[in-house]
Amino acid sequence: MAETDVEDSNGAPASQKQAQQSARDARQRARVRELEEEVERYRQASEDALQQLDWCIGYMHGSRKVGIAKALASNRSYIRTHLMKRAEQPMPSQEIDDTDEG
Repeated sequence: MAETDVEDSNGAPASQKQAQQSARDARQRARVRELEEEVERYRQASEDALQQLDWCIGYMHGSRKVGIAKALASNRSYIRTHLMKRAEQPMPSQEIDDTDEG
């Protein structure tokens, strides 16, 4: 063994141990990227679902089914604040209702 080769506690050369650690790090970084991409797909799907719910709320409101629209809006608010951990956002129908009352 050359003088510059240092052994670790298991008798393996330090350069081999560094190569193994580097390979583990590369696998871990790849897995983290995969998980981040999966999180982004779920985030996009949840945003799309909220947009569909917004459309349904508007449709119900326009059809004068205000009770259903309010129930859906309440569900939307819960999903947004409790499940997605985002600030509540007023619905266009809520803004219209505020101006109709004045």
